[in-house]
Amino acid sequence: MVEAFSPTLKTELVQRYVWPDRAQARRAIFDYVEVFYNRQRPHSTLGYFLPAEYEGCLAAGGAHAA
Repeated sequence: MVEAFSPTLKTELVQRYVWPDRAQARRAIFDYVEVFYNRQRPHSTLGYFLPAEYEGCLAAGGAHAA
């Protein structure tokens, strides 16, 4: 899964911005992963559901683990 994530991170975040220091770059990558990628971005392995939607389907018994 990391092999698929790395190019996405580079395309959607790293190649679009220049940060003045490593700490700001690290913060931006953390925010991208934790706020956007893990919570708001549809995932192909989850049937293109958002993670929260998929978890809701699992809790309701309506989705099968990918």
